Amino acid sequence: MNHAPVTAAAPVLEVRGLKTHFFTRAGVVKAVDGVDLSVGPGEILGLVGESGSGKSITGFSLLGLVDAPGRVVDGEIRLNGEDLRQASPQRWRELRGSDIAMIFQDPMMTLNPVLRVDTQMIETVQAHGRVSRAEAHARALQALTKVGIPSPQERLRAYPHQLSGGMRQRVAIAIALLNAPRLIIADEPTTALDVTIQGQILYEMQKLCRETGTGLIWITHDLAVVAGLADRVAVMYAGRVVETGTTADVIGRPLHPYTHGLIASIPTPQTRGRPLDPIPGMTPSLLNLLQGCAFRTRCARATEACTQAPQAVEHRPGHWARCWHAGEP
Repeated sequence: MNHAPVTAAAPVLEVRGLKTHFFTRAGVVKAVDGVDLSVGPGEILGLVGESGSGKSITGFSLLGLVDAPGRVVDGEIRLNGEDLRQASPQRWRELRGSDIAMIFQDPMMTLNPVLRVDTQMIETVQAHGRVSRAEAHARALQALTKVGIPSPQERLRAYPHQLSGGMRQRVAIAIALLNAPRLIIADEPTTALDVTIQGQILYEMQKLCRETGTGLIWITHDLAVVAGLADRVAVMYAGRVVETGTTADVIGRPLHPYTHGLIASIPTPQTRGRPLDPIPGMTPSLLNLLQGCAFRTRCARATEACTQAPQAVEHRPGHWARCWHAGEP
């Protein structure tokens, strides 16, 4: 797959020091703890990590969708230079679905079970512009065709419960594409799809970003998907980005032992017949994280230095890691 060039234009999205905490009876859960991200026009950023690393909450935070007892407590979120932390509820309604869209892991978070697909898609188009019903219908049909839905005219007249899980997910992806947003956040949207459809959708998303300049954040735990899709990768662990760089650098020459562990646990033709090398232990509870590096209890490189929190250091141009022992064997 051809990767879109990373442009030097002003970023579509810039995130600095984002912190999202959940205030529970048991204490404060620091689900997102100082995340920095940026996405340029037409750029695809892969956000990877195990379950519980804070990827999805980062996505929800960027769209202002974090419900109580959670809230964004600190940081800057700028979309096309606009500070979204200051956006009113009315402004958020204007932005969501037009300038910034999200594709959820569960399509029923997008679809209304009691409305036909065409009603939902036409309403999505008309909510953000003065468009005739016929034109909105044509755009809906085009979007369904783009994501590879057979007999799209027929599917438009269906209700969500009449479609298979994979078909519903493709409708949800089509809805996100309807208004050609500047930024799309995709939260593991192809997990439930078979490999051929997944490949088709990844190709379409890549093409869309290249042609329209839409930025894309692809949230996943699947490094194989990211390798073929993303221009840059940000690796998350325990609410923090621990490594970020170009896809070639992060996957080909990982610096952080956690990234190394994620790559080593993927089966390849070379490891056939040999036991895989999983990361020992479990993701730590975000309720009472250890001081210092959160990965140190699972890390073969850990030393006394790791009891202090490491800062992000640029080891190669554009390739950052938050580790005292980055790049060591």
